[in-house]
Amino acid sequence: MTWVITRLCRDCLDLTCLEVCPVNCIVERTGEPSPEWPNQLYIVPNECIDCGACEPECPYEAIFEEESVPPEVSDDIALNYRVEDHRDEFATPPGSSDGTVPSPEEVVANKVKWGVPENY
Repeated sequence: MTWVITRLCRDCLDLTCLEVCPVNCIVERTGEPSPEWPNQLYIVPNECIDCGACEPECPYEAIFEEESVPPEVSDDIALNYRVEDHRDEFATPPGSSDGTVPSPEEVVANKVKWGVPENY
């Protein structure tokens, strides 16, 4: 089992999760966003030590244990695993979180946008 960053992270790129990751397995694509690689953070499954430190830090509640990913975004599991095959195209982002935290309403609106039930 590993952790998965889902599409709820798209265009957010808050870096709080990677600030707490002890093994730097949270990465972003170094090239331009594309339909194949959306603008979001990813977890490299074979580098993740399953500590779970990232999950409570995500302001958009985009990080799930693999077995708990909502069915509406389950395609994102494979997307995170594909990073392993393209590892040279990804790097740990520089910098840190700017401290901006979305409101509870913004979190719910983001879930609705991606078809994820509010209670996930």
